Amino acid sequence: MKLRKQASRRAFLAGIAAAAAALAAPGTADAQSSFPSRTIRVIVPFPAGGTTDLLARIFAERLTATLGQNVIVENMGGAGGSVGADAVAKADPDGHTLLFHNLTFSTTTSSLQFAGRAKHDLSDFAPVSLAANVPMVVVAHPSVPVKDLKEFAAFAKARDPGQGLFYGSTGPGSVMNLAGEVYKRDAAIRMDHVPFRGAAPLVQELVAGRIQLGGDQLSTALPHIRSGSLKPLATLAGERMKALPDVPTVRELGFNNMELRGWNAFFAPARTPEPVVARLQKEIAAIAQNADVQRRLTEIGAEPVGSSSAELKQVVAEQMDKVRPLVSELKLIVQ
Repeated sequence: MKLRKQASRRAFLAGIAAAAAALAAPGTADAQSSFPSRTIRVIVPFPAGGTTDLLARIFAERLTATLGQNVIVENMGGAGGSVGADAVAKADPDGHTLLFHNLTFSTTTSSLQFAGRAKHDLSDFAPVSLAANVPMVVVAHPSVPVKDLKEFAAFAKARDPGQGLFYGSTGPGSVMNLAGEVYKRDAAIRMDHVPFRGAAPLVQELVAGRIQLGGDQLSTALPHIRSGSLKPLATLAGERMKALPDVPTVRELGFNNMELRGWNAFFAPARTPEPVVARLQKEIAAIAQNADVQRRLTEIGAEPVGSSSAELKQVVAEQMDKVRPLVSELKLIVQ
């Protein structure tokens, strides 16, 4: 009788422990079985109209159809993308708030860490899938009498200092800000940095000829390159661009330190249940293989990928390892 009471007591305590465990991880089982249960927000940490915003909307449209819930894109710019990224890092880890970011994550996060103002790191996110690669391209106004970055360096050295020489970026701590400062150092030239709030005003000033050099993701610059209003000088990618095969890489021109892979990817908050991350990764990878999506991405100079979560994590971690010492040496600070 006593043994039976002890067994009953143990079973009772085990039940309480199981219930407590379930409460400690609220909604985990339900989230896995019923995901998604409501609208999914995709935060793009830049203003509307840029390459990353466009790609997010292409994928969100397809995700709405495949997941059976609305997937909406919200633009939340500021501090080189860190404002929107921080909002996602602090969101509920249930898969209903996602971040769609690009390689600027590596530069701005490293810059904020250097300044002691970072509110998040890669560890605050669950990488989901690298949706597409979009190479960074360095461009110049057609009036600049050069055909690549090597010739631009010679042009800069021969230019009268009184005339001024300017390069533009999408803001302090951005990819082009880092690339521009590395280029100045390695080419031993002088240029003044002109930061802009996004790609649209940067391209506008480049086309107008008020700054001589700049750069952004290929999709932003490609229409202007095709029309002849901008001139491509190099890509930061490790390989030549399929859309512009005659444009050399920075490595070919001897500026290896400028090389950076251009990516656009989905992230969830850290601690998002693995089955939820896996479901999202599966759907994104399938969308990247969709023929219509591939056609639309190719038209704007993007390369569909649909990577595994592990591959995305490795890509970003390795890029940040490369960027951190450059940011520290050049003292790049996000405003």
